[in-house]
Amino acid sequence: MFFTVWYIQSLQNMEDRQMMKKINILFYTFLTIIVLTVFSCNRYKSAITRTDTPTSGVARIAGDECLEPVIREEIAVFTSLNLDAQIFPVFTSEQEIFNLLLSDSLRVVVAARDITELEIKHLKSLKRFPRSQKIATDGVALIINKDNKDSLLSIFDLKKIITGEISNWAHFNTSLSEKRPITVVFDQQNSSTLRFITDSITMGLKMGEHCVAAKSNLEVINYVAKQPNALGIIGVNWISNPKDSTSLSFDNSIRVVSLSREIIPTKEDSYKPFPAYLATGDYPLQRDIYVIISDVMGGLPSGFVSFMAGDSGQRIILKAGLVPATRPTRLVNLKNDF
Repeated sequence: MFFTVWYIQSLQNMEDRQMMKKINILFYTFLTIIVLTVFSCNRYKSAITRTDTPTSGVARIAGDECLEPVIREEIAVFTSLNLDAQIFPVFTSEQEIFNLLLSDSLRVVVAARDITELEIKHLKSLKRFPRSQKIATDGVALIINKDNKDSLLSIFDLKKIITGEISNWAHFNTSLSEKRPITVVFDQQNSSTLRFITDSITMGLKMGEHCVAAKSNLEVINYVAKQPNALGIIGVNWISNPKDSTSLSFDNSIRVVSLSREIIPTKEDSYKPFPAYLATGDYPLQRDIYVIISDVMGGLPSGFVSFMAGDSGQRIILKAGLVPATRPTRLVNLKNDF
């Protein structure tokens, strides 16, 4: 009797084990099917994610804050011509826009410098192959309060002002009855304007404590408009008069300084950052503007880049007070108004 019961239980245990084995096989087979299905769907999804064209879709770009007005105008005109296109810009410091590009967070940036070989090498390690194109020549403008009549400076004066060797407007106007300490205002730390001045004017020399950073270019304009002793350093497209089709006037809330390459500036050798003087190289503080793209060809980002480098985009650049890079510019003789 005992043997019979033991034998029956053994058969049941074997059947249970076989059943469990079949269940396990079915479970892992089912799990494998799910994994393969999900993987296949993801591959299919990634293949069809990009539905944009050069004139339609959605794209995000990064722009140097010192170039915000002209970039916004480029986007406005492009999207008005291509109603199925949406472009969302991010405006920040030069350092941050390149951080976004190098981390592959954004694939189009408009900057006041070209991409470096080291940065290209890094992007290639991410399987990105960046392309850059010069789209404009920009001017870095010096602005002062309208009540300040010292509108002639040399680049040598500028260097001494920034380093603190010259700290008072009385240095330029001995008739002043009281001291007027100079305050130099930049747009922000890590900005392309600050880097440009450091590289081309002070050349690594320490700036004086009277040099301060605002939060934006607009704040620089507002500060200078209110403070008689201020000297603002700003991208020229922020102060160009958009109502002037000839690009021969500036924001009337401030005064624009004429700058000379000579030690002692005169009216004859000093120039304002008009497009003509940027094109001829007479204005000393000029820099090239680049659009850099690491995205594939054929999408909306590449379409927008082509627009900026094309006829319509270059006309917008000229209207903003910059010099177009890919279109001929007609030069006219100007008479400075000091």
